[in-house]
Amino acid sequence: MTAATQGEQVRKRLLQAATELISERGWSAVSTRTLAQRAGVGPGLVHYHFASLQALLTEAAIQTLHTIAEEATAQLDQTTPREGLALILADLDRYPGDDPASCLVTETYLAATRDQDLRRAITQVLDLLRQRLTTWLTAAAVPDPRATAAVLAATLDGVMLHRALDPGLTGPTVEPVLHRLLTPDDHTGAPR
Repeated sequence: MTAATQGEQVRKRLLQAATELISERGWSAVSTRTLAQRAGVGPGLVHYHFASLQALLTEAAIQTLHTIAEEATAQLDQTTPREGLALILADLDRYPGDDPASCLVTETYLAATRDQDLRRAITQVLDLLRQRLTTWLTAAAVPDPRATAAVLAATLDGVMLHRALDPGLTGPTVEPVLHRLLTPDDHTGAPR
């Protein structure tokens, strides 16, 4: 195994350990020593591979947020607002609120209130999500697709965050309400 391959494996183990520890302990409870122990490496390797502990935590969290956003919107092409919304919500139903990914999202958003670099990184993920939603909503002829995408993204984040408090906030519960918001002229409930 080459040094580059070994370095990449250490980096991946550190990112995985960071993802797990943020979910389990909370952002501020992750130390360099704890992270290195979880990854099975010496503490010095944390700072060898990342500029700081904060940079490592940020990269791990942003990877997870990016994956969640990508997976939630992966099948939107050529769908109606009702079909696409149902697909997004079905994907988000994989996260009941007390699972590791949901805990990581909550911890990351909380940490972003105190960390401008993390806030900027989250904003970049949200911008990509909003762009994908805007493209989909434009193709579906939803009025004011950019503003609708921004509100829909915020709503989806809110649903994910609220599930920790209200596990009943699932796709089947949320979808009819959001559908009415996306298609306000359609009061019959029939697909557009």
